[in-house]
Amino acid sequence: MNASAAVTPKPKVLVTGANGQLGKELRQLEKAWPQFDFLFLSREDLPIHHFELVRQFFAAEHPDYLINCAAYTAVDKAESEKELAYQINAEAVGVLAAICKQQHCRFIHISTDYVFDGSGQRPYTEEDPCSPQSIYGASKYQGEQLALKYDPGCIIIRTSWVYSSFGKNFVKTILRLLKEKPALSVVNDQQGSPTYAADLAEAILLIISSTSWKPGIYNYSNTGNITWYTFALAIAALQQSSVPIQGISTDQYPTAARRPAYSVLDTTKITETFGVPIRDWKESLARCLSFCTFSA
Repeated sequence: MNASAAVTPKPKVLVTGANGQLGKELRQLEKAWPQFDFLFLSREDLPIHHFELVRQFFAAEHPDYLINCAAYTAVDKAESEKELAYQINAEAVGVLAAICKQQHCRFIHISTDYVFDGSGQRPYTEEDPCSPQSIYGASKYQGEQLALKYDPGCIIIRTSWVYSSFGKNFVKTILRLLKEKPALSVVNDQQGSPTYAADLAEAILLIISSTSWKPGIYNYSNTGNITWYTFALAIAALQQSSVPIQGISTDQYPTAARRPAYSVLDTTKITETFGVPIRDWKESLARCLSFCTFSA
């Protein structure tokens, strides 16, 4: 075989936090994207806040892309574990960004609607001011800032109300409670847009396979403006459940961390920039429930 016939190696895509909802959905899509060589690393395989391990891994593997799905996501627990939340959601993200810039690795980092204070009246754009109201939101916002500081060429994707057949999430909780409880009470004064993690995974892979890389912050969620109560009713309807569901106020369901009262995201930018399709939340919920088997 002459040199001109040598096989060009596939771009290597590293996925951190691979055992989370989004990480597992990305793994489900691996076979559909054979042009990439994927490396899926869980929190146990590569804890991103163990900085020397991260540096050693990058020096050995030289990934071409990093999709950082790793995060401290225990929203209420973060209020009492502030140091750990900031270490994982902020400091570690800055280290990843610096390493990616140094090694010419394109960096996609996943952020959250919790960076906003929830006082909005219209869908939040990427340019709207941030004012997080919880430790989780503040740590994620600082992670965004550090990512942009140390790797201005990175892409940050803010998402909201993520669910999947994997991990712990609202959809799985409602499915379980519909089997266990005679009636449910669900918050009806917080508005947002659900995100099916499989849709987000597909959007990310469309971005890294596109011909252009345009750094910056992008919003991604399924379309629609609903409350958690509306979401629960839709889940129950698709399951043909007769369990009654009552809407309640946030005050009736107190939590350690404050949730945004309104966090609908404007997804125009990601659609116009990368041609990423955005499905309606009802369509994606139905797809999730029909394609996936949920355990109680």
